[in-house]
Amino acid sequence: MDEASSPAAPSPARPEDAPALKALADRAYAHYIPVIDAIPAPMQADYAEMVRDHEVWTIRSNGALSASLVLINRDDHLLIESIAVDPDSQGRGYGRRLLDWSRRRAVVLGQTDLRLYTNVLMTDNRAWYRRAGFAETHEEQRGDKRIVHMRLTL
Repeated sequence: MDEASSPAAPSPARPEDAPALKALADRAYAHYIPVIDAIPAPMQADYAEMVRDHEVWTIRSNGALSASLVLINRDDHLLIESIAVDPDSQGRGYGRRLLDWSRRRAVVLGQTDLRLYTNVLMTDNRAWYRRAGFAETHEEQRGDKRIVHMRLTL
């Protein structure tokens, strides 16, 4: 992929991006509602709070919000809270760019573990993260959802 066609570099979200981040999560995760028979967690997040309290990164295409990444820096790891890619923007490498960005941020923040969780029924997501080097560590029931925890040691 040449530079002209490569995905835009992630940039920090701004407080005024919160409504667009929520709308992006809704578009990106809506197809999972019938799969998991519940509302996915990223669709329920308070993005104003996320932008205020954590690292939220965005990729824009033609001025529109195309993808987002929410990172939470914990004592012993960096947590990927969510990666959302607009369905109209999938296949452009935005998800991979954000995943790679999370690895770089973990190193900058002095973390050696990158972790995430996803619904056990989101099999495409699980497979995508496994291909990226994450290992499933354990499952847990969280409210109305069964989640699987994943970890990548850097």
